[in-house]
Amino acid sequence: MTYKTCAGDQWDLISYKTLGSEKYIVELIRANPDKSDLFIFGAGIEIKIPDIAPEIKPIKLPAWKKS
Repeated sequence: MTYKTCAGDQWDLISYKTLGSEKYIVELIRANPDKSDLFIFGAGIEIKIPDIAPEIKPIKLPAWKKS
């Protein structure tokens, strides 16, 4: 998957827009080493979005239902 930047986009915003969280910044930069020196993007720059497995969060059950 790819993403075309809007003027003013930054790594954290691209991560949030495309992957749902800012915590994937490192993965985005690794997928785009030729753009790793950029901090604020101009419009129309194509960014590769890495495939990231969705997090599986454990279901929190009430104490009475755990047994």
